Amino acid sequence: MPASIIDGAAVAAGIRQRLALEVAEFSAQTGRVPGLATVLVGEDAASQVYVANKRRLATAVGIADLHRQLPADSTSGEVAAVLAELAVGPAVSGILLQLPLPRHLSAAPLIDLIPPHKDVDGLTTASAGLLARGESGLRPCTPSGVIELLDSAGVELDGALAVVIGRSELVGAPMAQLLMRRHATVVLAHSHTRDLASITRQADILVAAAGVPGLIGVEHVKRGAAVIDVGIHRTPAGLVGDARFDEVVERAGWITPVPGGVGPMTIAMLLVNTVIAERRRAAY
Repeated sequence: MPASIIDGAAVAAGIRQRLALEVAEFSAQTGRVPGLATVLVGEDAASQVYVANKRRLATAVGIADLHRQLPADSTSGEVAAVLAELAVGPAVSGILLQLPLPRHLSAAPLIDLIPPHKDVDGLTTASAGLLARGESGLRPCTPSGVIELLDSAGVELDGALAVVIGRSELVGAPMAQLLMRRHATVVLAHSHTRDLASITRQADILVAAAGVPGLIGVEHVKRGAAVIDVGIHRTPAGLVGDARFDEVVERAGWITPVPGGVGPMTIAMLLVNTVIAERRRAAY
């Protein structure tokens, strides 16, 4: 029997609907409106589309759009000045520096200029430390979205063996941390892992975030496992993920499609983080 498809678009829509009600109620009670500052440096076409979607969906749930556009030749100092301004801006609940940056800019030092309480992407060194220590903080959006998808499908995390393929700071490493916080036993695999299939075939939950199109086939999947495909790649045949969907769907118990799986959840969790950040600011 084919796997159950986890519809990320539907789950994300439900989250946005809930957030719209929450934002309206919060604003009515406090007179405050959550504000999301997206910062885009340059005119990369894909980044422009991503930021436009984030801004559109943020506005739809009642979050103020505080977008800042900078020229592609902006210096590190100029970007830093904008981030510093937003860091103290009273209308700004959260700041997102859109990646990738132009090649002459180094992302990590600029990201670390974002205060942890406004780090709605969850990517600063401080946010990573809070996650590693299990302390309260804003979590990276894509891994948080994966947890939401697993919960929506009723996949049991407590005691499950989860294999995460990919160790990036953006997805793989925080994904492993979040799964461990839910009491899963986690194996973090990567490009140097030997005999990958022998490891992934044991997984109750398999998160494919290697960034390699078609890496995961039926030989990698335990029957009945939950397969979460974080990869997204443009090919002549259209968008594909890290998993060979047509094969894996016949063996897995649950699977996310590409597109329409993890992707919509990333923006949904960005909006969730923005509202959380504003609620915490209002509490002080």
